Amino acid sequence: MAESHGGAKGPAAGAHTEADGGHHGGGFPPFESSTYASQLVSLAIFFVVLYVIVSKLALPRVGGAIEARQNKIEGDLAEAQKLKDQSDAALKAYESELASARARAQAIGNETREKLNAQAEAERKALEEQLAAKLAGAEKTIASTRATAMSNVRGIAADAAGTIVQRLTGVVPDAASVNAAVDASLKG
Repeated sequence: MAESHGGAKGPAAGAHTEADGGHHGGGFPPFESSTYASQLVSLAIFFVVLYVIVSKLALPRVGGAIEARQNKIEGDLAEAQKLKDQSDAALKAYESELASARARAQAIGNETREKLNAQAEAERKALEEQLAAKLAGAEKTIASTRATAMSNVRGIAADAAGTIVQRLTGVVPDAASVNAAVDASLKG
């Protein structure tokens, strides 16, 4: 059987696949000049409805929120100022109390220093008096010891002189001449 390729032509072979676009006239509807008036009217109605909704519902709510926020901010600022004033007053009170405490401490320190100085001076004077009394007693003891020693020295010197003269000369000297010689030597 012989087939013919491309030889048969029928109605289906020449058909186009274009679809009917449905163009009945103009272009895009919002750009058609015949619908401008109705579009402007519907735009005006929509704008008025939107304006009424915004002005009656949304703006009062937004305005109320803004006003509430402003009132809260002002209240917070007033509270902060009040607390700042209180802290400043407390700081001034603290500083004045600190200054008076320092003054009291300095006065107490000065008073204590003066008391201790007076007490130390009194103790020093008492100690000096005790030392002066002990020194006077010691001087009296030394003087009496010296007097006793000197009286013993005179007797010892007389005995030693008599013994020396006796050993040197072999003669025992008389006590009156030895005493006179010792007295002359001790006087200078």
